[in-house]
Amino acid sequence: MGTEETLNQQEPTIDEVNIVVDPGQAPVRIDKFIQSKLQNISRNKIQAVIMAGAVEVNEQKIKSNYKVRPNDKIQVILPRMIKLGNVIEPEDIPLDIRYEDDDLMIIHKPAGLVVHPGIGNPSGTLVNGLAGYFKDKELPVAEGNSIDRMGLVHRLDKNTSGLLVIGKTEFALSHLAKQFFKHTIDREYVALVWGQPDPEHDTISNYLGRSPTNRILYTVVDDELMGKHAITHYRTHQGMYYVSLIKCKLETGRTHQIRVHLKHRGHPVFNDDRYGGDKIVKGTVFNKYKQFVNNCFTVCPRQALHARYLGFTHPTTGERMEFTAEMPEDMQEVVTKWQSYIQSRKELM
Repeated sequence: MGTEETLNQQEPTIDEVNIVVDPGQAPVRIDKFIQSKLQNISRNKIQAVIMAGAVEVNEQKIKSNYKVRPNDKIQVILPRMIKLGNVIEPEDIPLDIRYEDDDLMIIHKPAGLVVHPGIGNPSGTLVNGLAGYFKDKELPVAEGNSIDRMGLVHRLDKNTSGLLVIGKTEFALSHLAKQFFKHTIDREYVALVWGQPDPEHDTISNYLGRSPTNRILYTVVDDELMGKHAITHYRTHQGMYYVSLIKCKLETGRTHQIRVHLKHRGHPVFNDDRYGGDKIVKGTVFNKYKQFVNNCFTVCPRQALHARYLGFTHPTTGERMEFTAEMPEDMQEVVTKWQSYIQSRKELM
């Protein structure tokens, strides 16, 4: 299982850096000060982060000409640089671009497409496709053997479909990173899950950390020192007795968050082979039912999870942007199959 999902996908896409200025610090411009404290970050990049409002001093936004003072508390929000062993090769990979302007683009990622190169996936990834698309254009990239995010501030698991936003400038990238960190970006997913959640709508709030028995999986942990706080809001869109179609809104964006939260509630995502959704969780023992479920697994051979909606503030215009991508064919066909199956078993309803 040496895939992008088990390696790069585990790393956060945004870093928070907190600095307390020494009591004896002489006045100095904050961009110079931050550059002296952080490695491998250019002055231009720091200025873009400041312009985007992603630097706060004593919980207040500042300008790049601000001069630090003793005991100032500085918070810096940075898109994380993802270090790889090889220079990314541009590839001619078709991209489903739903929107593009000078600052950003919205891409619909199909299920099965890996986001970043990694062990087992050295090429053929979304990042390779972006490198090919932007080959003759400027995009926020780092020098040498790294891909300074290639415009990405969030990701989707390999077998999750849906919308991604790409920042095309340092300013846009920093502004989007700040929105993700402040939880002002709206993200809604649609998922087919086993069973019918009770209550029909709720908020799941706990801590997620690596599983102690399988390091490529995540689980709910009791100790906040062993995990990160994760919040998912869900509501049932359609209950179909054995399965349900639900919508999830992310307040935080932890690795595998929706999949782990729903597994923890006893409703794993349908056909999720990592978290127990690839076997019959609820249903009958009859062979015809087993055959029906296996047919559904064949139709949708991945976790039935789709990032359907993105809402955020445009970095330059300040306009609220909203994008929706309806369920892809594989998920829609499985949902239709379950609807027909339940309709034929009216005694269940």
